Amino acid sequence: MPDTTCHMSISLDGFVAGPDQSRENPLGKRGREVHRWHLGDERANDADATAEGWLMRPRGAYVMGRNMFGPIRGEWDEDWDGWWGSEPPYHAPVFVLTHHAREPIEMEGGTSFHFVTQGFEAAYAQARETAGEDGVDIAGGASTVRQALAAGVIDELTLDVAPVLLGSGERLFDGVESLGFEPVEVLHSPLATHIRYRRAG
Repeated sequence: MPDTTCHMSISLDGFVAGPDQSRENPLGKRGREVHRWHLGDERANDADATAEGWLMRPRGAYVMGRNMFGPIRGEWDEDWDGWWGSEPPYHAPVFVLTHHAREPIEMEGGTSFHFVTQGFEAAYAQARETAGEDGVDIAGGASTVRQALAAGVIDELTLDVAPVLLGSGERLFDGVESLGFEPVEVLHSPLATHIRYRRAG
């Protein structure tokens, strides 16, 4: 069975995004500090480049939450196609969790956004069927990853732990009582410690 992966950058105090997400602050206030290792002008060392390769490896389909797709809440009353411009980096179908139905959006480069109103399990099932042997990635944000962890579907979890304290925002592991993973590879840079985990057993 193809792996389901998840790759998240996280602060030392457990946040994957800062508070008050907006068009001006897609990752919340100060959230970009957690992602300097791959969003900055240069990588600190080869560890960051290797981890970026893990992050950007092609997958057959993706699942993400609506907050990751954009800052709009409630009904789709604005023309919004995501943070990434006309050619998002996914190059595959992306299943977006939402409470408000919307027609799919076809983007350049093979990315398509499909809006799922039936919850995480329905989105994940559609992603698995679409991905085939190429596997699924749980792209975030925090709530979607927590649902994936609760469902036990993640085979490989990579965390990029940045030496940053955010103090508030979107915490990744709230309500997660056990992880069930073991580290299989650790890479170090001044900007992040990259830890790749596999499901234990």
